[in-house]
Amino acid sequence: MTVRPPSRLRRLAVLGAVLSAAAATVFAPAASAADTVPGTLSDLRVTADTVSSTVVLRAGDKVLQVDPASVVATIGGKDAKATVAAAASQARSTMLVIDTSGSMGASGMATVRTAVKQFLAVVPKDVKVGMVSFASTSGVDVSPTTDRARISQAVGGLRSQGETALYAAVQQAVAALGTEGERSIVLLSDGGDTVAGLKGGAAGDKAQRQAALNALAKAKVRAEVIAFKSPESNGTTLKQFASVGGGSVANAANSASVGAAFAAAGRVLDSQVVLTLKRPTGVLGDARIVVTGTASGQPFAISTPVDLGDTAPVEVEASVDTRPLVEAGPPPASALTAISPALLYPAIGVVFLGVFAIGVALVNPSFQTKKSARIEAIEGYGFGRAPTAHKQNVNTAAIGQQLVSMGDQIMEGRDSTTKTMALLDRADLPWRAGEWLVLRFLAVVVAIAVGYVALAALPLVGALIGLVLGLVLPPVALKFIAKRRSSKFETVLPDVLMLVATSLASGFSLLQALDAVAKDAPEPAAKEFSRALAESRIGADVSDALDHMAQRMDSPNMRWTTMAIRIQREVGGNLGETLRTTAATLREREMLRRQVKALSAEGRLSAYILIGLPIGIFLYSTVVNYDYVSLLWTTFYGIIMSIGGIISMVIGIFWMRNVVKIEV
Repeated sequence: MTVRPPSRLRRLAVLGAVLSAAAATVFAPAASAADTVPGTLSDLRVTADTVSSTVVLRAGDKVLQVDPASVVATIGGKDAKATVAAAASQARSTMLVIDTSGSMGASGMATVRTAVKQFLAVVPKDVKVGMVSFASTSGVDVSPTTDRARISQAVGGLRSQGETALYAAVQQAVAALGTEGERSIVLLSDGGDTVAGLKGGAAGDKAQRQAALNALAKAKVRAEVIAFKSPESNGTTLKQFASVGGGSVANAANSASVGAAFAAAGRVLDSQVVLTLKRPTGVLGDARIVVTGTASGQPFAISTPVDLGDTAPVEVEASVDTRPLVEAGPPPASALTAISPALLYPAIGVVFLGVFAIGVALVNPSFQTKKSARIEAIEGYGFGRAPTAHKQNVNTAAIGQQLVSMGDQIMEGRDSTTKTMALLDRADLPWRAGEWLVLRFLAVVVAIAVGYVALAALPLVGALIGLVLGLVLPPVALKFIAKRRSSKFETVLPDVLMLVATSLASGFSLLQALDAVAKDAPEPAAKEFSRALAESRIGADVSDALDHMAQRMDSPNMRWTTMAIRIQREVGGNLGETLRTTAATLREREMLRRQVKALSAEGRLSAYILIGLPIGIFLYSTVVNYDYVSLLWTTFYGIIMSIGGIISMVIGIFWMRNVVKIEV
């Protein structure tokens, strides 16, 4: 049996359906209006018959595709025939204008590198991308190009320092874009210009700001502005650039929002079409263009004023310097004003110190060398020679001698001089103490200059590192050379003793045997035994001469040999047999030392790997992912971790060194 609903229920159901349909009809337009995609018309160009522009839609987190059949346009209230073409059918270029002033900080630069990487990942391949950076000065780092790797490389080298030359940077970016196709800038800054005000006061700041705004308007360049929040934020100036350039302003308070804003700016370039409108008859002068349509199912409506009488070509200020720093190389350094004050003043100081030292050496008679004084005194006793006034020979050799003499006076009487001279003697370097001091001074000056130039972003840190390296490396190198020569002497000593023993067995005296060693033994033994033989020939005891050689080479084996020779000469015996026994003992000790070295090779290799692996990974990560590694010195916890890691590395190095080091 079928149950029919009562008539009252049927009437209520019909009434509900009617009300639902009416509500849908009433509220559907409101919902549609709320979902309208914002957009602008960029690069408006007027001719006698047409008005062309680029439709730019901003959907935020997605790319929109315009439906050409849905596009309807009016000019001055009259229908205008619209022709839609793909955005890639025209040339497109954009300039990244990056603020690198001191207020951005190291964390701000890390944010920029991450954001630009996101921008390059979404920007269409046909769009040329360039970059302008600005601090106290501004310049075109990379001209518009499709080589994304060059942009990434240039952004990776940015460092924050100095003031904010915002107005000059905008004008340089506009000029670098040229006049062809749809052009835009993506401006990231934390505030207004600080350079123009310093140079020209309030009036100069106003004039430079207006010049930058006029450059955007005349060139018809779209400006997408990202306002990075900081204590120096000045959003009014940035909004003016976006308004004149027909773009938008995105406020970013952290790294994630900056990255999202850059990615959105990249997607805007992929949500474009070229629009050409046929001018309707009877519409002249100022008018309004209205364009409607749908993109990826969403409606858009754009309304913008246009001067139909403005048929002049796009203009770019020719006076703006657009030299590409990366492509064309550095500017010529012939002009003194081209040198940065941060580099000019230290350079002047170094030159002044050098000239002062040379001048003092030339005019002060106390710096005259002893050799010159003796020659001058002897020449005074020559026959027929009248006393002549003192005349200094100003040449390179004389200056060098005087500087060395100064070094000798400084080194004289110091406790470290004796040790330094012993190392120089052991390393077989024919330098005096004064010459060594001059070389160390030059090493410090050169290291400071190299560090200052190499770390231009942090010149004081570079100079400090250069100072440390200049002070540490020369003595370390001297000790290394001396130790290497001493070790080589120890290696050939057993063979030398066998040669002496063989010569003694052949009937030679000890001095004759040493003379044979000086002639036939390998270096450095030949030279050292030759010096010992020379000492004995001028009156020194042969045992004392050999003992001096042992001290000079810091050779414990030679000390034992000298002791054996002394004992034999005092108590008698067969010296040749004694030397053979000593040589055999030294060879056995050397064999044992090499065996221990071979057995501990695995441990030493493990120590080298454990020490070098963290350093190598750090350097590799710095190259491939600088943003990630830079957290170690741009954040508080990163600095704490870095300090702890360095301390742990130092402790580990000393611990592993003691573990694998075995004395024989």
